[in-house]
Amino acid sequence: MTKAVQQIMLGTVTGTEEQARKTLKRIKAAGYDGLELNRFMIHPSSLMVRLMTRAAGMPTGKGGNLEWKRLLTEAGLSVISLHTDLGSLEREAEQVIREAGEYGTDTVVITGMYRFDYGNETEMRSLAARLNKAGEKLNKAGISLLYHNHNVELLLVRPGVRAYDVLLDETDPSLVSFEFDSYWFTDGGADAGEWMRRLGNRMHLWHITDRGFRQAGKAMTPILKADSMELGTGNMNLDILREIALENGIRAVVLESHKNWIGKDPVRSLEYSAKWLKERF
Repeated sequence: MTKAVQQIMLGTVTGTEEQARKTLKRIKAAGYDGLELNRFMIHPSSLMVRLMTRAAGMPTGKGGNLEWKRLLTEAGLSVISLHTDLGSLEREAEQVIREAGEYGTDTVVITGMYRFDYGNETEMRSLAARLNKAGEKLNKAGISLLYHNHNVELLLVRPGVRAYDVLLDETDPSLVSFEFDSYWFTDGGADAGEWMRRLGNRMHLWHITDRGFRQAGKAMTPILKADSMELGTGNMNLDILREIALENGIRAVVLESHKNWIGKDPVRSLEYSAKWLKERF
């Protein structure tokens, strides 16, 4: 099974070429096969983007100035997929297709929409139609389009029907598949395994992290705040989810967490999670 790291974890440890080279070397040594790249991290980003991502707990750093293709080749790491946003894909599809080819991947992933009403059924149907159209364009170029969820897709658009239901029902299976993030649906109170079973072979990639608590010293309150954790250290039943993911025939498993790392160190954190991945994949 192909094992990868989401680039969003690496913003603080890939600011310079030397730093990036050391980080990628450790990722390879830990047993990962590649990275999942974000287009906004492989190109120079504006100060506003850097400030927004930092505020969200996902600092992108200055890695957009680096030659990622060369660095990945030197480290012996492949590119599992390329993340972008739907607006950019609609405006510059040919550029996205070209970049995917340059990085040797046949998979493009759309992340959740910003400033979008996931509780509005009309808007969700429109989103599904847009995904179908984008997927058709990529499909003609030999590239698969995947949609990556967060927790907002669990919003009800009407009684008994959630935003994710609309995406599953209204998108064409031949044009749109999914990268399922089990952490975010668990965070939203859903049964991640149930949704993974429903996705079946439309689930091509699995975004994985654990969810639980990390306490340092005496807590002010007996109630702790849940956050992402290294694999096997939290409370998610990852072994059951792993069985379902394999039954679905996933192409790769992708580790992603944004913060709450051991020692506040993302590389140390991904190295720890690599132990769980090695034992089970």
